[in-house]
Amino acid sequence: MRRPLLAASAALALLTGCATGDGQVDVTNGGEFRFVAGTPAGEVIPAAERAAAPEFGGTLLGGGDFSSTELAGEIAVLNFWGSWCPPCRVETPQFQEVYTDVRDEGVAFLGLNVKEADEQFAKAFVTSEGIEFPSLHDPAGEVALAFRDYPATAIPSTIVLDRDGRVAAVYTGEVAQDDLRAVLDLLLGEG
Repeated sequence: MRRPLLAASAALALLTGCATGDGQVDVTNGGEFRFVAGTPAGEVIPAAERAAAPEFGGTLLGGGDFSSTELAGEIAVLNFWGSWCPPCRVETPQFQEVYTDVRDEGVAFLGLNVKEADEQFAKAFVTSEGIEFPSLHDPAGEVALAFRDYPATAIPSTIVLDRDGRVAAVYTGEVAQDDLRAVLDLLLGEG
């Protein structure tokens, strides 16, 4: 009788130790990255308060180089994900739906696959989910670290850039499709 009680107490103490105090669970993944619960809508930054996004680049899944300069003049949705991340498995197919609807309106999507040592897992995920937008393979999380002023080290995270390459919205955790569409509508309306 004492062993199950001790085991339950230890498990409860472990779970309590992982809680961040706001209902989110903080589970480290290699020290710098963490998985967090979703935010209701993220933060949309007023145009007058937006700062320029850092420049970045890297190698695309499957090969080829990419530079953030390729996003110039477009609204860009940057999604930091990993195939090991349960909320990423939910939101990534939804991102594909939104991408299909807005890709011809000057909106680019770029996945940033982080903390994925074996690129094959990321490729398999993209293929199985029918994802058509490109993803950088960033196993060391260098691009996420370039966005350190924003919470891009929480996986998943999404950063939306306006046409001027400024950070217009930041989402920590899974993004609801309606929230993403709303911020894209706002940015598309800015002209």
